[in-house]
Amino acid sequence: MSKVKKQNRKRFKAFRKNNGWIGIIFLALAYLGMVIIVFAFTDIMSQYVLNAKVVAEVERVAEIVEIYNNSEMAPEEALELLGPNGESYVITDSRGGVIYEHGENTLSHKLLAVKEAYGIKYRLYADSKEDYIFLNDDHELEIDPRKVADNLSSGELLVNDMTFREFSLTDESEYLPEDIESTLDIDTAKMINFPIWVAIGINNNSQRFVAKCYVSYNLRDMFLAGGFAMVVLLGAGILFIVLVVNFVISIHRQHNTMKLFFTDIITREKNWMWFLYKGEPLVKKKYKNTYAVVNLVFVKYRTFCVCHSVDEGELMLRRVYNLIEASIGKKELISHCTPSHFALLLNADDKQELDNRLKVLINRLKSIDEEHDFNFQIGVDFIEVKKNDKGKITRRRFVDLTAEYNNACAARSSLEDTEASGIAYFDDELVQEQKWKDLVQENQRQALEKEEFVVYYQPKYNPRTKKLTGAEALIRWDSPVLGFIPPGRFIPIFEANGFIKEIDHYMVSHVARDQKRWKDMGFDIVPVSVNISRAHFIEDDLAEQIRDMVDAAGADRKYIEIELTESAFFDDKKALIKTITTLKEYGFMVSMDDFGAGYSSLNSLKDMPLDVLKIDADFFRGDQSDDRGKKVITETINLARSLEMLTVAEGVEDAEQVELLAGLECDMIQGYFFDEPMPGDQYEIRMELGESIDKEELKKYEEERMKKAEQASQTEGESK
Repeated sequence: MSKVKKQNRKRFKAFRKNNGWIGIIFLALAYLGMVIIVFAFTDIMSQYVLNAKVVAEVERVAEIVEIYNNSEMAPEEALELLGPNGESYVITDSRGGVIYEHGENTLSHKLLAVKEAYGIKYRLYADSKEDYIFLNDDHELEIDPRKVADNLSSGELLVNDMTFREFSLTDESEYLPEDIESTLDIDTAKMINFPIWVAIGINNNSQRFVAKCYVSYNLRDMFLAGGFAMVVLLGAGILFIVLVVNFVISIHRQHNTMKLFFTDIITREKNWMWFLYKGEPLVKKKYKNTYAVVNLVFVKYRTFCVCHSVDEGELMLRRVYNLIEASIGKKELISHCTPSHFALLLNADDKQELDNRLKVLINRLKSIDEEHDFNFQIGVDFIEVKKNDKGKITRRRFVDLTAEYNNACAARSSLEDTEASGIAYFDDELVQEQKWKDLVQENQRQALEKEEFVVYYQPKYNPRTKKLTGAEALIRWDSPVLGFIPPGRFIPIFEANGFIKEIDHYMVSHVARDQKRWKDMGFDIVPVSVNISRAHFIEDDLAEQIRDMVDAAGADRKYIEIELTESAFFDDKKALIKTITTLKEYGFMVSMDDFGAGYSSLNSLKDMPLDVLKIDADFFRGDQSDDRGKKVITETINLARSLEMLTVAEGVEDAEQVELLAGLECDMIQGYFFDEPMPGDQYEIRMELGESIDKEELKKYEEERMKKAEQASQTEGESK
């Protein structure tokens, strides 16, 4: 597979994989992360508020302990002083035994934490009845939300205005006068109290003062704990919205990019890349179906654009596209590839049905515009169902739609010789023909360098005197690799790839050398015509090229006749006339081949200063008794004579034709009736004879000539 194809397949795979799932997963993970962050911040702030309130209560208990430790009163009196307020506290020994208690003793032996704050060491114990506060896995204090929710719903949670802070005897500013407290909103004044026991050492830590404190929450505290969480949640929400918007915009842009990538700029419909992107997976998936890859061509589309306009041409292409699209099924594809080419992928389980479909489609397209009669050509290649050795259908693991379409194009190109509508199918014969073209092109350069091309000569005779009056040089290819190849098998290939120009040079050079050699041998040489391709006549210095080659061989220019086909007159007329005129000035004869095969022959004769006119063989085929045909031949010969041109009738095969042409005073006859093309050594015999003789006499002459040559060789050997 080529590098370009591999790159295209990677791009297609990237398009198929990029379906948004990665973005969706990313957004989900981002949202989950935001939720985790919000919960983490909420937890951190809750712990911060809880610890702050616990430390505040520890400070108050520490104040009581300080009063107790520094009081000049007896401990019993100090306890009496603290007792009437209704709070609960316990004094224990170092082992936890109760020495003194006041109020309801709900102290639990469940130690929550041992901490220190502001130089105060303290212990925290849970309440045995209302153990809302616990120690989490991170050894941090936390309020159990489930118990809070349960007890709030049941009304069992203590909700009042009383907190342990009323034990403070030194900071009276914290007491609220009744008139101020009454003005507070009841929702802010009401508190939710969570009990916890705070233990601080007294009497040089030989005993502990353990007081029941209340961690109180009002709405302000909740806002403080939840405020940060709300800010974080709001920020996370904004970030999440930004990500979602960015994701949607990205998907939208990707969709527009793919749409642009797969849109044809002329028809504004699907293009070739889309055809590959959709076609190959479809063929793989529907492996039980036979598919037809179709190359449909709008014949002479560019001519339509020249006669009208490019805009009208593109509008017509869109109409063609829409008509084809309406004619195919939902699981079939169409795309516009190049200005006049469309690619189709059609179901083809029934090949006869497909052929009928395509014929109907062509007929509909031909009548797409009432003012024009369009033609369309179609090439088809089949993607057959794959089967294993047991005849079981197997999956298509690899499909190269580009190669299949190229095959369809190759089939369609076989129709290029005609402009009519038609359908061609890619088959083994076409494959072999393409392989042959490749083989010819691979060997053409080497064949030229090794002079594998052989010049054959076909004599021309006067039909009245049977005298040799000329010959035509024809090429054959005697290849040690490919065998002996007639010109019809390689000349069209050379004309298509441009190698024909080098063949022209080869032929002119070799004919000039042969003419020089035969002249030196004493033969009465006659003019030999060499065909020059129409592609060569566009070169400004063609006449100079021919002159230099002939002069280099030492041949007489008047015995080299330059022959061009009538089709050359459809090219640059001025350049052609200039080249012909220059060739005649240099002393060459110029002839027109295949006169009558085209449609501008008379016009060509009017403008071109030609010396010889070769009448096409089709003039002499058919019914010889047809007076109309005889009149055309007669007037053609008379016209040439009046223009001081010699006439050559080519393709003459029977005596009746020779008799007719002799009576019309045709100057020369070339055809199988007299001689077929032959190698140079056999043509030498014709030059020796100087005239056409019976085949039996020719055979005897050749045998006698061979004996004389053998005798001469023996004599030469004996003398040596």
